[in-house]
Amino acid sequence: MSLAFGTRKGKGDKADAGPTGPAAPAAQQLLRRKRRREAARTLAFLSPWLVGFSVFFVYPLVSTAYFSFTTYNGFGSPTFSGLKNWDYVFNHLPTFWQGLRNTLWLVIVMVSLRVAFGLGIGMLITKVKTGAGFFRTAFYLPYLAPPVAATVAFAFLFNPGTGPVNHLLGELGLPEPGWFASEDWSKPALTLLAMWGIGDLMVIFMASLLDVPREQYEAAQLDGAGPLQRFRYVTLPNISPIIMFAVVTGVIQTMQYYTQAIVAGKVASGIAGGSGQPFEPGYPGGSTWTLPQMVYKLGFQSYNYGAACVVALVLFVISMAVTSILLRRRSGFMASDD
Repeated sequence: MSLAFGTRKGKGDKADAGPTGPAAPAAQQLLRRKRRREAARTLAFLSPWLVGFSVFFVYPLVSTAYFSFTTYNGFGSPTFSGLKNWDYVFNHLPTFWQGLRNTLWLVIVMVSLRVAFGLGIGMLITKVKTGAGFFRTAFYLPYLAPPVAATVAFAFLFNPGTGPVNHLLGELGLPEPGWFASEDWSKPALTLLAMWGIGDLMVIFMASLLDVPREQYEAAQLDGAGPLQRFRYVTLPNISPIIMFAVVTGVIQTMQYYTQAIVAGKVASGIAGGSGQPFEPGYPGGSTWTLPQMVYKLGFQSYNYGAACVVALVLFVISMAVTSILLRRRSGFMASDD
């Protein structure tokens, strides 16, 4: 019996090893054809994304890198100039460093305050028992306002001479800043404008807060955890992916900050749009000058496409570096929690 059983087991092992002899190449060829069909099917489903990614990301990125090493005004043929554009931007264009400082200031301060304010408003509205719908609508509506209209309205509200904000501050005996007309207060005023349109982050945080399991709060409360402890050990771990999403998208959007800064500078300087008066972006004193404005000025006003591409690449590299650091810190934080 044992010999017969062992014989059957050996035959089974040989059968499991796959076809041998003349049938082996045919089976392998059939397997390769099957894999090629699966790969072709996968590429067919991915083709819309691959085409869009190649046309709208890879090609513009490669073209930008190529034009940064050429002399090109948008009309003639580009001529290779080596590192001339890079040297011009970094060593002979002082407004580049001013724009970089302003842009990084907005990234650090504006993004941090927007995330903190959006999370705070979301937490407050989730705790409101009566009128939550009204407050949710009231905080979300400003986000729907067009950026130009919202910036013009804010510039008039914060007008240092006739604006109601300074009038109210004066009635209360508080200092009356120059806001958009002051080099020291222009960026804080833009930050207040960004925090006014906080509706997008508020909605995202509200959804994530409502998704936190109630059982965890109840268990923490039974263990004697206070409000701050429940926030630290229950709320934050559950919504940390949403916070990271808000920070990363906020960094990317702020690195492209253009419309509000240039409109606020125009209104504060007294130059109405379409008046034909010359306007130097960055008013007052270059305090609202950002790198996206430099890209526009170099590329579409000075027709120096090579230098504009250098600034665009700097923006791209900084955005990728900051995003990578944030994601790596997020991965390390999750690993330490595990």
